[in-house]
Amino acid sequence: MSNSFNVLNSDIQEIIVTDKNQDLKAQIENLINSSNVVLFMKGNAEMPMCGFSANSVAILKNLGVPFKTFNILNDPDIRQGLKEFSNWPTYPQLYIKGQLIGGNDILTAMYKNGELQDFLKNI
Repeated sequence: MSNSFNVLNSDIQEIIVTDKNQDLKAQIENLINSSNVVLFMKGNAEMPMCGFSANSVAILKNLGVPFKTFNILNDPDIRQGLKEFSNWPTYPQLYIKGQLIGGNDILTAMYKNGELQDFLKNI
């Protein structure tokens, strides 16, 4: 009997700040640019800590795109700093190729009308 199992999307990774000596803006920019698709959320892809984050993860998993997550609950400086950096007050926040797409409401609307799938075709 095998102890292995199939992972639906093994291209999901959680990221962390690796250099706390950088200023906050540089830390945020490094996180945003660490992957073509980055989701700042409460919790991580395996254990979202709010319904909005869970829905956003489900959409990205359904699309099968590789993405990284950042758990804003683990870093209050990034959590507050990203709100100011992006001028977006809520989480989750989705970035594609360094550009803020928006939160769960925008992500869901884009998914439902097919715009998100088109946007992610070349990722």
